[in-house]
Amino acid sequence: MIPGARLIILGRQGAGKGTQCVRLSRHYVVPHISTGDMLRAAVREGTELGLQAKKVMDEGGLVGDDIMIGVVEERLAKPDADSRGYILDGFPRTVAQAQALDEITVAKPVNAAIDLDVPREIVLDRLSARRVCRDCGTNYTATGDEPSPWNCDVCGGDVEQRADDTPEAVDRRLDLYEEQTSPLKEYFTSRGVLTVVNGVGHPDHVFKRLIDAIESLR
Repeated sequence: MIPGARLIILGRQGAGKGTQCVRLSRHYVVPHISTGDMLRAAVREGTELGLQAKKVMDEGGLVGDDIMIGVVEERLAKPDADSRGYILDGFPRTVAQAQALDEITVAKPVNAAIDLDVPREIVLDRLSARRVCRDCGTNYTATGDEPSPWNCDVCGGDVEQRADDTPEAVDRRLDLYEEQTSPLKEYFTSRGVLTVVNGVGHPDHVFKRLIDAIESLR
């Protein structure tokens, strides 16, 4: 990976993007900047941003550009991201956000946008079965044989379905992705920075594909 590289990981929510971003962050020792994590933390803490975002997130919608751009600009200005680079997960989601990101990073432009490609039907199945620890955020997959109550193996907290992981909310998010986020592929292609990586298969195989794509930037 190029020292100080600045990467965007695109893909439908539920494509395994978050887990792979964490692995990449540890592998390259760069910050994993997840807008979803930042927003959920704000919701838990009951901040003004959290209160604004909660209603939209619960309905399966996407938080407005103005809020997201401000959150990301503030985070990218921190010393770790500014000096070591970063892996950006969950932003940009729209062309308007991508254009704002170009302005924010004009001095140190993004090196690559990697699209982790997983078909919609697979994503829908994954998200509908996803469960998460309310306390520590560990993810699980429901199979129908879960204990009741279901306690987290990591911290003992309650494992539950997120309000935005119901089939109806997931379907709405995927529709919004097709409408708003898919055009990003054309945007980044036009700038010559888009790489598509097959996201289907064993997580270790997908991770190897991502590493190969990133190393090709050298």
